[in-house]
Amino acid sequence: MDGNAPQLLSISAFARRVGLAPSALRFYDDCGVLPPAHVDGASGYRFYQPEQEKRAVLLRELREADVPLPDVAVVLDGPREQAQRVLHAHLRRMLDRTERGRSAIEEILRSLPVTGSHAEARVGGAELASAIRQVVPATTSDEGFPVLGCVLVELGDGEVRLVATDRYRLSIRVLRSAAMHGDPRQILVRAADLVEIGPWAARNAEVTVEVDGGTARLRGAGECRVLPLFEGRFPSYREALSVLGPPEHRMIVDRLAFRDALLSRGDTSYVTVATAGDGLAVTIATAGDGPAARAGTGGPDPATSGGAATDGPAVCADTGEPGPATPGAAADGTGSTVADTNGTVSTVADTIRLAAICSGPPLRIAFDPATLIPALEAGVGPDVLLEVSTTTHPVVVRSADQGSFTTLVMPVAPLSLG
Repeated sequence: MDGNAPQLLSISAFARRVGLAPSALRFYDDCGVLPPAHVDGASGYRFYQPEQEKRAVLLRELREADVPLPDVAVVLDGPREQAQRVLHAHLRRMLDRTERGRSAIEEILRSLPVTGSHAEARVGGAELASAIRQVVPATTSDEGFPVLGCVLVELGDGEVRLVATDRYRLSIRVLRSAAMHGDPRQILVRAADLVEIGPWAARNAEVTVEVDGGTARLRGAGECRVLPLFEGRFPSYREALSVLGPPEHRMIVDRLAFRDALLSRGDTSYVTVATAGDGLAVTIATAGDGPAARAGTGGPDPATSGGAATDGPAVCADTGEPGPATPGAAADGTGSTVADTNGTVSTVADTIRLAAICSGPPLRIAFDPATLIPALEAGVGPDVLLEVSTTTHPVVVRSADQGSFTTLVMPVAPLSLG
């Protein structure tokens, strides 16, 4: 070769430098994603330039992440925006597969015999009492589904998790365990029994949660309290969170100011929240015959299946440009009216504007205050974070100062304009 020609590496040398087998390099040449710099016409040997190393390493990393070859070609040669789209889509598919696999394994583990198994975890007594206060309001009395009056207590992964739902909201509190032994376990406890145990737990520096076969106990300061267990099926912590997609909208707002805005009218039917520039526009609607109609998702029932709590709550909400949350809201404070398809009249009160930090596209979404207000009141600290994936999925309500407490709140379908 010409001495002034760029240095070329044999396929074996190049393969060692980039961590790919020579057979893989031949395959990627045939696919057109990594052709060699030169092919000897007589021998057919492939040669590569050192400048191709970066592309080859990226190709190897993409394939190690199971990115399909058509998407690999887009990442290697397409526009940056298109490369980002295909990689985000692939990441979502991977997370979905992982979550489905995790759920399947957890279901199998739950089905294995547990007779004689022992598990225990040690947590702070005050933290346990606080967790009980936060999640119990998300339970409900339902004769048809008594499991909704229970709290799921999970021991596993170095954590104690409390989960409760009334179908329209779901509260989760995660406690880090100071010590944990035994296999992961799940128990269902009636909310009323947990409420009784709360003050006792708060008086103990530490409480040990023990699950032994079909018996559960709490130990602290030389005392032992037995927890009566409830037999039933309830969505796990991970099943509950699996309904969520990546958040497209985030809103950080003063928690108590937001709550007070929702409480400003006692006969509220629903509230509509819209992002408006550097804040939120909260519009309050009232109706003579009760809350706005709910529309079910058709998802699995938490009381009868392994699905997350998505059956029952309304899921329809509007999206649109920033501005008053409900069309027709009067700027002079006199209010206006809207009507549903049955002719029910609803009065729209003033729009209340709150300072907030908002990200994502313009958003308009409606809530039942009876569901959203308790979620705000259960929080800790001055601020609350709302995360919205879509207006047809649960909205995540987090305490900005306590990331271990999460509430999922279903949006509702506001009354339509007449």
